[in-house]
Amino acid sequence: MAGCDFPWPARAPNGKEKVLALREQARIVDGWLRTRLETVLPEVMGREGFDMWVVVAREYNEDPVFLTLLPATVLSARRRTILVFYRTVQGEVERYILARSGSGEGDLYRMAWDPSTEDQWEALGRLVREKDPACIGINVSPAFALGDGLSHNEYQELMRALGPVYAARTQGAERLAVAWLERRTPQELAAYPGIVHMAHGIIGEAFSSRVVHPGVTTAHDLGWWMRQRMLELGLRAWFHSNVTVQRQGEPSADPQQPIWPGDLLHCDLGFHYLGLATDVQQLAYVLKTGEPEAPSGLTAVLETANRLQDLLAGEFVAGRTGNEVLKQSLEAARAEGIAACIYTHPLGYHGHGAGPVIGLYDQQGGVPGRGDYELFEDTCHAMELNAKGPVAEWGGQLVTMALEEDIVFTGGKVHFLAGRQTSFHLIA
Repeated sequence: MAGCDFPWPARAPNGKEKVLALREQARIVDGWLRTRLETVLPEVMGREGFDMWVVVAREYNEDPVFLTLLPATVLSARRRTILVFYRTVQGEVERYILARSGSGEGDLYRMAWDPSTEDQWEALGRLVREKDPACIGINVSPAFALGDGLSHNEYQELMRALGPVYAARTQGAERLAVAWLERRTPQELAAYPGIVHMAHGIIGEAFSSRVVHPGVTTAHDLGWWMRQRMLELGLRAWFHSNVTVQRQGEPSADPQQPIWPGDLLHCDLGFHYLGLATDVQQLAYVLKTGEPEAPSGLTAVLETANRLQDLLAGEFVAGRTGNEVLKQSLEAARAEGIAACIYTHPLGYHGHGAGPVIGLYDQQGGVPGRGDYELFEDTCHAMELNAKGPVAEWGGQLVTMALEEDIVFTGGKVHFLAGRQTSFHLIA
């Protein structure tokens, strides 16, 4: 593994990451939330031109943004919960909640509704009239699912509560929702490398002779082992771990058949911890008897994939859209003769997070909508891509090296949050 060039500490003094008790996790996440509400939210509301942002959620049908705006002890809306953010002329953001008592908001929000005296929607209408905002953001979006959390019924009720004057002042808040979700604070960025190290550690353990027994263990077994290991550690998977096999003569081997010496293994793993997601893909080679290392042909294709990572990182420029970064990166790869495919995505509160999409595996010409959003600093991404190349030791067979490493874009540069894979995990 290459070293990590990220400037903040990634590990505890003993070199091992520790999964904290839930109560301690909640304390940390709630502290981050307070900082975000006091610093990130005023900035992005001003940047996107909103005087007010209304987030409406009903129990078990929560807006994707909703839970990122409330403490860790709030796991759902209380019947219906309405959050209102009002940006003053001084640039400060007043925060209100319209919900039944005991909703778990603590002192982060001012209660703006007394159920004993008025209807919830009436209270919202009153609050809006008092503040008289010129532009009201609501979570409707044609491009970003994470900015499209306002359900049809709640939209209709909201429009009735606002009345024709203020309903006419509403505007889709997709850019505001994305900005809130994608921006990482210094505190979050200080912790993120250690979280990604955990992902690397699980993969390293899985891709070892302690877990893989050639001729017995299947790729299917290995995917379930990773899922179980995350659960045992107290980490929450956001998708089922996946392991695939390439071998000489079989570009896509049956994952329910045993792994054999000479196989090239690929995994995809992701979990949430402290409210932040990981998404990592790495590779392993199963050594044949007497082999000290992987065939040089495989190593050469891995090196090509690393080069593609470098080319993509070099095209990260603040203000460029995801489609522009994709186009420039693919052109640079073609100039070097690399058979490249890039499908990089934002990472943060969600695994497939908010922000610019830089290609999809089946849309290498650009992604309308999500790919037209521009790149901002202090954002994290899963650098996901693959490079293909022939392997002489496998009779010239074309082999795909798919890699995914978690990165941050800050200070005009890309940094790998916990290093990156530059050599295979070797399984004896």
